[in-house]
Amino acid sequence: MRLSLILCQSVILTMVLLVSSGAANADDDDHEQAQALARAGDIQSLEDILKKLKKDEYARILEVELEYEDGSYIYELEFLDKKGIVREVKFDAKTGERIDRKKRKKRED
Repeated sequence: MRLSLILCQSVILTMVLLVSSGAANADDDDHEQAQALARAGDIQSLEDILKKLKKDEYARILEVELEYEDGSYIYELEFLDKKGIVREVKFDAKTGERIDRKKRKKRED
């Protein structure tokens, strides 16, 4: 059951990634580019990156972006922690190394 939930989240997050990464008419190209990068070994899959977050660290994933910064692809994940605080963490998309973490205000909903 837990694995099914994680796979569903991965699919949803991939869709968020595609929508947030560019113009609506470029979504197909973005998705294909991300898949091609993962197949070529240039980046890790979103599923692999999500496994790097500790299960007890987050309550809900809010947003995922794949960006190209300073010659490297970076996954930016925004999530709600168990205390209701919105957090952002970055991973090097190639190595999977966690590179940044930000704490934001408490979310009210």
